[in-house]
Amino acid sequence: MELEDLLPKEINGWRAEEDLIFDPDTIFKYLDGSGEVYRAFNFKQLLARHFIKKGRTKIIADLFDMGTDRDAYGIFSHGYEGEEAGIGQGSGYTGGLLSFWKGHLFVSLFAEKETGEAQEALFSLAKTIASAIENEGQIPEIVSLFPLKGLDKTGVRYFHSHIILNSHFFLADANILLLDHQTDAALGVYEDQGEKYHLLLVRYLKESDAANALESFLAAYMPDASEPGVVQTEDGKWTAVRRKGPFLIIVFNALSNAHAKEFLSKGSRLNI
Repeated sequence: MELEDLLPKEINGWRAEEDLIFDPDTIFKYLDGSGEVYRAFNFKQLLARHFIKKGRTKIIADLFDMGTDRDAYGIFSHGYEGEEAGIGQGSGYTGGLLSFWKGHLFVSLFAEKETGEAQEALFSLAKTIASAIENEGQIPEIVSLFPLKGLDKTGVRYFHSHIILNSHFFLADANILLLDHQTDAALGVYEDQGEKYHLLLVRYLKESDAANALESFLAAYMPDASEPGVVQTEDGKWTAVRRKGPFLIIVFNALSNAHAKEFLSKGSRLNI
C-alpha cells in the first residue's frame, strides 16, 4: 500500500489537511533539526498529514518508509521514550507523542497540546494505521545477542552511524569504529552494583573490515593501554575490546579490569 492509503481522512472529528511528501534530499525542509537522524537510518520517504478540528489542538501524523524493518526498529529504538502503548511491534507514549514501528514503517503521532480528547484521537489514529500495515518485521538479529542478565531492554539501541552512537554514548568526534550504512551495531545498557555500563556489538560485512576497525579503535581510544585491548579511562572506569570474526565486542564503563574482562568474555561466547 502507498503511505497515504494507511492514513484515514478523518479521526474522531479531526479532518486531514493536504499531505506533505519528503525524501532524503528534502527532509530538512520539514525536519530541520533531526533530518540527519532519519538519513542515518536510510529512510526512503516521509508522508506528513496534519489533522485539524475547530477549537481543538492540531494532530500531526508522520509516516516514515524506512525501507527495511531493521531500520524501522532502529529509528524507533533511537528515540524510544514513555510507556508502552501496545500498538504495532513496539510503541511509546509520553506528553502527547505516540510513536510505534511495524514492518518497514515508523510512525510518529503528535498532539500540539495534550488533552484527554486529543490523546484518545491519537490512540484511535495509531490503531487504525497499525491495522492497515499488513506485514510485520523482525527485530535485527544482533539485538538478540545481548546477554539478558542485567540488561535494560528498553535501553537497547540499534544503528549504523557513529553520529547515532554518540547521541547515546559519546565515543569520539571522528568515526573511529569505521561505521557505515552497511554495518550493524547495537548498544546495550547494563547495571551492576548500582553502576551502569555499556556493551557495544558491531557486525561488519567482512572480517577484514572488523580487523581494520579494531586497529583504528585501539589507536584512537587506547593508545597507551598497559595490556592489549584493555584500558582504564580518566573517570576510573574500564574499557575492553575484542574481535570475533566480523564482530567487534566492546565493554565501556566497567567497574574494574576484572569486571571488564569477565563481561567481555561473556560477550565473546555469544553465538556469533
